[in-house]
Amino acid sequence: MSTRTLISPATLARPRGKVLYWTVFTGVVLLFALAFLFPVYWMATGAMKSPDEVARTPPTLIPKHWHTDGYTDAWNLMQLPRHLWNTVVQAAGAWAFQLVFCTAAAYALSRLRPAFGKVILGGILATLMVPAQALVVPKYLTAADLPLVHTSLLNDPLGIWLPAVANAFNLYLLKRFFDQLPRDVLEAAEIDGAGKLRILWSVVLPMSRPVLGVVSIFALVGVWQDFLWPLMVFSDTERQPISVALVQLSQNIQLTVLVAAMVIASIPMVALFLVFQRHIIAGISAGSTKG
Repeated sequence: MSTRTLISPATLARPRGKVLYWTVFTGVVLLFALAFLFPVYWMATGAMKSPDEVARTPPTLIPKHWHTDGYTDAWNLMQLPRHLWNTVVQAAGAWAFQLVFCTAAAYALSRLRPAFGKVILGGILATLMVPAQALVVPKYLTAADLPLVHTSLLNDPLGIWLPAVANAFNLYLLKRFFDQLPRDVLEAAEIDGAGKLRILWSVVLPMSRPVLGVVSIFALVGVWQDFLWPLMVFSDTERQPISVALVQLSQNIQLTVLVAAMVIASIPMVALFLVFQRHIIAGISAGSTKG
């Protein structure tokens, strides 16, 4: 049985129908592309305008005089290399911790079937209903005086890495994917004598590359764009990530320099998405179908 769409195949077969279809389709694609790309263009060109031209009303679409000093001033005056490196260290550590511990916990809940596993999973998912702002004070008190060892994680990357491990959404996403893995493949590995850890390393992880890519993107973006928690953890301005430094150092900085700094700060995440967009889309679609 053929599927009925807004435009019938008979209409599309006619020359007039083809022209109308492709005209509408191209217009819609260009409209959406303009809606998403225009803010990026406006921000990138705004850093190349003079301070007077940025504040001008009505605004100019194209800079009358192109100035690249905003980017060089932002790179030097706001110490962007140092703060970008701080962000990279914090994001990479949080990503590694999440990937290791969330994957191990999801595999245990999905395949090892521990006692009271459903109760544990329900308790983990219940944390998703707690507003993130309500957890800031308990997290800060814990980081300021870590229980049992009584040490402080303030002004330390561990203050970002360890709280990032408790990510219920990524854990649930991994567990759901592990639940959909073919049971006969895992049983064949057990018959061949592979242990639980060997199955995880040699069978489960290679089959889970799409969802691991999605979790990696969520972990990196979550740390990269976070502001409140790094602001509380890092009182030392030399160790602050880019999201906090942009606010702290913007008091006596020209608007064009600040805009240029925001453009530079957004480049790594945009590049990361462009490089791994196929893996991201594959991971999202993999979680929507049962394997």
